[in-house]
Amino acid sequence: MMTNWIPAIATRTGPRYLAIADMLAADIAAARLKPGDRLPTHRDLAWKLGVTVGTVTRAYAEAERRGLIAGEVGRGTFIRERIGDAINVMPPAAPTTDDYVDLSRNLPAVVGPAAGLVAHHMAELAKEDLSPLLAYAPNAGMPAHREAGAAWIARRGIAADPARVAVVAGAQNGMMLAIAALARPGDVVLTEALTFYGMKSIANLLGVRLVGVELDDDGLMPEALEAACRQHAPKAIYALPTFQNPTTSLMPLERRRQIAEICRRYGVAIIEDDIYGFLDETNTPLSSLAPELGIFVTSLSKSIAPGVRLGYLHAPEAIVQRVSAAIRASAYMTTPMVAEMAARMIRSGDALKAATWQKSLAERRQKLATEILEGHDYTAHPAAFQIWLKLPEPWRREEFVDVARRRGVGVAPANAFAVGRAPVPHAVRIALAAPDSDADVTRALGTLVEILEEPPEGSLPMV
Repeated sequence: MMTNWIPAIATRTGPRYLAIADMLAADIAAARLKPGDRLPTHRDLAWKLGVTVGTVTRAYAEAERRGLIAGEVGRGTFIRERIGDAINVMPPAAPTTDDYVDLSRNLPAVVGPAAGLVAHHMAELAKEDLSPLLAYAPNAGMPAHREAGAAWIARRGIAADPARVAVVAGAQNGMMLAIAALARPGDVVLTEALTFYGMKSIANLLGVRLVGVELDDDGLMPEALEAACRQHAPKAIYALPTFQNPTTSLMPLERRRQIAEICRRYGVAIIEDDIYGFLDETNTPLSSLAPELGIFVTSLSKSIAPGVRLGYLHAPEAIVQRVSAAIRASAYMTTPMVAEMAARMIRSGDALKAATWQKSLAERRQKLATEILEGHDYTAHPAAFQIWLKLPEPWRREEFVDVARRRGVGVAPANAFAVGRAPVPHAVRIALAAPDSDADVTRALGTLVEILEEPPEGSLPMV
C-alpha cells in the first residue's frame, strides 16, 4: 500500500533534492517510514511539494545510493530493510526463565568432542616455534592452510585447487567477501525468497539489492529464477541447496542442474553456502555444475564449533584474486594461528571426527522431534539441524513466537528470513542442535506442541 508521505522541506536550506533525501532518512530513523512501505510516485510527490519531477527523481536516486530505498520496475519505490532489521525480529537471546531453551539460533552443540580435540592441537602447537604464525600472512592464507582447505572441500566431490582457495573467517565472512568481489552498491543479488538473515545484513552493509526467488519443496524454482534473471540482470545468486536455511529442503540433482544451466545462460555467478554440506555428503554441490561461475563457501563453525570461526572459499582464479583484495581491504588476513590449528585438525582426521559427532547429534535430535511433533505440519530431514514448522490457523508467527518465549522456548519467525514483499508464511524455524541435552530439546518441543494445541489469546472459539 502506498504511503501518503509528504516530507517537511519548506524550512530546509540547500538543494531541494537533498532536502527530500535527508527527510526520507530522518523519517526512516524515526520509524515514521518502515521497511516495505511504498513511496509516492515521482509525479505525485513532485505535485504535492511543488517541485519538478526531475527534483524528485534526483532525490530518490540519492536515497537509493544511501541504501534507503529500492525501486522495482512496474511496482514502485519501497523502503529497504535496514541493517539489523532481520535480527531485531528474532527473540532476545537472554533467557526469560532459568529453564529457558533457545531453539531460535541454528547453532551446533559445543558439548561434544570438539573442545578436547581443539585443546590437543593447541597444546601441540604451543610446543613449537610460533614465529611464522605471528607474522603477516598472504591475504588469501598461507599455502599449507589453503591446501588443508582444498582437502576439506574435496570431501564434497569438488576437485579443489589450493590456488583457488581463500581462507576466510567463517562462512558469513566468505559470503560478504564474495558479494564485495562481484557486486557494487545498487547491483542486484538474487537469493531464495526465504534465506539466511545474515545475507540480508550483508546486503544492507554493502548496499546491494536483494531480490527473492520463489521456493518450492525442492528449493529454488527454475521458472522463477529465469524470470528474475531476465528482469533484474543480477550479478550473482546466493543459495543454500543443501539443507536450505530455514526450510531444510535438499535440492535434487536434476533441479541443481536446471539452476546451474540458467545461471550459465545469463552469466550469473553462483555463491553456494555449503555450511551444512557435511551433514549429507552424497549430493553434488551446485557450484560444481557450473565451475566457471561457482563460488563454494564452507566453514568449520557448524561442523566443529562456532568459536573456531574459520572457513574456506573456492572459486575461479579471477574471483579469488578479487576476494583476496577484499580481505586485504577489510582484515588483511584471516588469523594464521586459527588457520594452522584447523589445518592440523583436517590433516589428522579430527575435523572429520568432530563433524561426524555433530551429524550423529542432529540425527538423534531429529528422531526425537519426529516422535514429539507427530501429526503437526512441518518439514525436516533426518540429518538437518533444524525443522520448519508451519503454524495452523488461527496462529500467526509473531504471536506464536511471543507465547513460546513467555513459556520458556525461543523459536525464529519466518519474517526474519523473508526477502522482498512476497507473502511470508506463518511458520517458525526450530533449531535442534544447540541445547546441551536431549532432555532440554524434548521439554522445549513438548511445550511447543502444547501451545499449538491451544487457541491463541483473544481468538474466537471454534463452532
